[in-house]
Amino acid sequence: MFNNLTQRLSQTLRKIVNKGRLTEDNIKNTIREVRKALLEADVTLSVIKQFIENVKKKSIGHKINNSLTPGQEFIKIVKNELIFSMGDKDNTLNLSVKPPAVLLVVGLQGAGKTTSLAKLAKWIKDKHKKKILIVSTDIYRAAAIKQLQVLSQQIEVDFFPSSKNQTPIEITTEAIKYSTLKLYDILLIDTAGRLHIDEKMMDEIYQIQIASKPIETLLVVDSMMGQDAINMAKIFNNKLLISGIILTKTDGDSRNGIALSMRYITEKPIKFIGTGEKINELNAFYPEKMAERILGMNDVVSIIKDIEKKVDQLQVTKLTKKLKKGHDFNLNDFLIQIKQMKKIGGINYFIDKLSINNQLFNKISSFKTDKNTLNKIEAIIYSMTPKERIKPIIIKGSRKRRIALGSGTTIQDVNKLLKNFDDVKRIMKKIKTSGIAKVMRGIKNM
Repeated sequence: MFNNLTQRLSQTLRKIVNKGRLTEDNIKNTIREVRKALLEADVTLSVIKQFIENVKKKSIGHKINNSLTPGQEFIKIVKNELIFSMGDKDNTLNLSVKPPAVLLVVGLQGAGKTTSLAKLAKWIKDKHKKKILIVSTDIYRAAAIKQLQVLSQQIEVDFFPSSKNQTPIEITTEAIKYSTLKLYDILLIDTAGRLHIDEKMMDEIYQIQIASKPIETLLVVDSMMGQDAINMAKIFNNKLLISGIILTKTDGDSRNGIALSMRYITEKPIKFIGTGEKINELNAFYPEKMAERILGMNDVVSIIKDIEKKVDQLQVTKLTKKLKKGHDFNLNDFLIQIKQMKKIGGINYFIDKLSINNQLFNKISSFKTDKNTLNKIEAIIYSMTPKERIKPIIIKGSRKRRIALGSGTTIQDVNKLLKNFDDVKRIMKKIKTSGIAKVMRGIKNM
């Protein structure tokens, strides 16, 4: 999501980052490029106009924060405007009511409404540990009720059966009575969609909203619809009391400027984004995190927390102590680190998580290590003798042939491993002699 916008903005803002002073002249070109990037991302024109005006007003003559360079201050201004466009606070679900809290899900057919409801049920179940009941009032679309029933079984959430012979209001009323009687915390109601908005559809959803008195009415919007999605959302918002938006298909080929436009146009917050087809691929929408992602300022803290969960800290401590005592980093240590890397997901984890589009990573293919690559490295090291692992310098022609044969790889693979090991060992030595800060500056310059 936002890959093209991120790339354009990163390239544009890089030019101004080291400027000593923000003036109308040195930000004029940058603002022009920012406008182009937003247009290419399919952001609504009225949003772009207001965005650019706000950035200009806050940039020119702005008192620079002492801790930042003027260029960095400009990036901070752009970031704050992105947050403002998408909503200046996190908008979580309002579940603080007498149970059952009713959540109504509405939207057009094909936007991923029913699947999003199931994803939302799973998210609430996992996040809040609530007792949940889901029900379908879609008596028109073939197999709509069955689809939701199957999804409920997948996520292990209770399903309230309904029939085509009932009216949507009857189904809603009965589901509310049942959820109250059986002490459910949450009732999620799926509504019927249409291929286009019509009066009959809107009247029906309006009647369901009156009958159910939902604490949240969430509009599911297909991000691939572009500007049409904005118009659709405005109609729903005018007819119903919409409390928030679920944006689906954000992993697709759409330019996703809709995320920047939706909140500004409808004045309703985006609460969730669907990031894939899997049942667990629904994420709460945080404007600040999304702004950081768009600008390439990714949430490193979340990555660190993820690594801490997966990495064996005892092994890290042992290696640190070993290096401090002056012992050499050998292939046994390298093997342990490869196993740790497998738990994380390889270097690809960082490239994907950080949305890295860096020439260094793109040119050096050895950096891109998936699970199969790491398995191959493990097999090569396991095919070595204990002595070879401790002193890899002794591995010459005949030994390489034997190791390649034993691991089911090629001599080229063995050579590549040994070269990568030497590179890692060299970095370890630099860290020991120069300190981590100097090494990181060197990597940054490279």
